[in-house]
Amino acid sequence: MSERETVDFTEQYAVFPQERRGEYTILVPDMLPWHFELLIYVIGKRGYRLEMLQNHGRQVIDEGLKHVHNDACYPALCVIGQYLDALKSGRYDPDKTAVLITQSGGGCRASNYVPLIRKALKAEFPQVPVLSLNFSGLEKGNGLEIDAAFLFELAYSIFYGDLVMTCYNQTLPYELHAGDSDAVRAKCLAALKAALDGGKFKAFARNVQFILDAFSAVPVSNEKKIKVGIVGEIYVKYSPLGNSDLEKFLLAEGCEPVVPALMDFILYCVVNNINDAKLYGIHRARALVFRVMYGYLRRRQKKLISLIKKQGRYEPVHDFEHLRKCADKVLNQGVKMGEGWLIPAEMTALCETGTKDIVCAQPFGCLPNHIAGKGAVRTVKGLFPDANIVPVDYDPSATRVNQENRIKLMLAQARERRV
Repeated sequence: MSERETVDFTEQYAVFPQERRGEYTILVPDMLPWHFELLIYVIGKRGYRLEMLQNHGRQVIDEGLKHVHNDACYPALCVIGQYLDALKSGRYDPDKTAVLITQSGGGCRASNYVPLIRKALKAEFPQVPVLSLNFSGLEKGNGLEIDAAFLFELAYSIFYGDLVMTCYNQTLPYELHAGDSDAVRAKCLAALKAALDGGKFKAFARNVQFILDAFSAVPVSNEKKIKVGIVGEIYVKYSPLGNSDLEKFLLAEGCEPVVPALMDFILYCVVNNINDAKLYGIHRARALVFRVMYGYLRRRQKKLISLIKKQGRYEPVHDFEHLRKCADKVLNQGVKMGEGWLIPAEMTALCETGTKDIVCAQPFGCLPNHIAGKGAVRTVKGLFPDANIVPVDYDPSATRVNQENRIKLMLAQARERRV
């Protein structure tokens, strides 16, 4: 190569035109079915048109395998497979479509999803931009435009989504009239959108009480059912695509799914930034900001728990400071990769509140998650000898039958214990 010849190593990719945001349909993966309806509404108020994908099935996973190395983590295959399968369906104009992914910014492959997604799209839909929703400074210039009001609405959307999910899961298995819980859920979400539309943050207590009262009005039986906790990696814990419709399966087996709050994961990410300054002496100035954020969110969480306890019908979400104490019994809070100390903390807290039958959802390709989840089971069982915990692997080669058979074996042991 001569001295005059140069090589441009800059990766070319489509850039989202913020000034024409209203013309684009932005596709969102089916990761948080309980929370994304509210989050999509909040983001939509800023001129973005978002749509949560509902395409499931083996063809989605196969599409992901075509475009991502099979050593990549299973959530990446699911997300990219959903994008490509949707774009190939003919429902969307690739010239007016973008995709959105959330990024925590931690030491996880998810923090590198954007390059993976771009590479996959480049093969067939190079004109489709990739947007990032993160608060870690990743992908600057190609993310959503965020203001202070959005941050508040985002936080309240998560609190409300957690409460609706909690009340729904504690009502649906016992409803006397099929469809009552779904109707109340729809009613609550409509009311919450109206509240968020007005920015009525001071009406938090009133909105929480509305949700509690609405679900409490559903006629239920006094039947006692097995409570099954779901912990694990953030995607497969919540996504029906990622966990093979785990919640529906547990309901069909006559169980009550117990799913920890998404706000636990948010607070976990916030606290890890504070711990970094404390344990490693890094990012101390940034840690001060996170301390203020943590204090505000904790006050809101304590208010939420107080209102749930006062109403008396429902088991409240975990108190996050108590979760941290639970973690200290099992794993140091410096262990933060792959959901780190949060998984054993949630397992311990579930056992303490009587939910000792637990599915620990582990995705292929996340070794830290397997260590912090599957690897901590023995220690948790040392604290609670009657804990019935089954780690379940979710990956492209795992069959749904094998996954469900493992859970059925756990449920058989749970039923034996009740006799």
